[in-house]
Amino acid sequence: MSAYQIGELASLIFMAIALGMDAFSVSLGLGMREIRLKRIALIGMVIGLFHMIMPFIGIMLGQVISQQIGQYAVLAGGLLLVGIGAQTVFSAFNHETRKFVQPVGAGLFIFALTVSLDSFSVGLSLGMSQVKAVIALLLFGTASMILTWAGMILGRKVHGLLGVYSEILGGSILCGFGLNMLF
Repeated sequence: MSAYQIGELASLIFMAIALGMDAFSVSLGLGMREIRLKRIALIGMVIGLFHMIMPFIGIMLGQVISQQIGQYAVLAGGLLLVGIGAQTVFSAFNHETRKFVQPVGAGLFIFALTVSLDSFSVGLSLGMSQVKAVIALLLFGTASMILTWAGMILGRKVHGLLGVYSEILGGSILCGFGLNMLF
């Protein structure tokens, strides 16, 4: 392996960790709900899969579409996270309110899509460069899956310590991460 290839691989690893940190942050909030370990494993795998699909689509479209589209994807993801977080906080005060997005069925796919929207814009930029797409996609998916699991398991532990306030904290984390994406 040449020094250039090592540098490119290191860059992709750091990029994968950075992309996975959003999944970690969001799953930390989601993990504060009482979710079984089997469901946590599935959620991590789906988020990892979406962190491979979205950049793949971005890479394919990257040579055709301008980078302006990437800004809209981040904006949409940020708005969705703020909405989901706000609904989580409000439902903590009103226990009769139905949860907006449950990590099951279509809700799981909406959640995974929301968390992985920023990787679409990264894929757009990678599509304009000569990066090794397969390696990048595998790294993105693996890092996101592992960081999602870590966030959800840590969220479960914090939930036990915080009790009724954990939903408010989890919703606040989702809102904060969404606002961070927007600004």
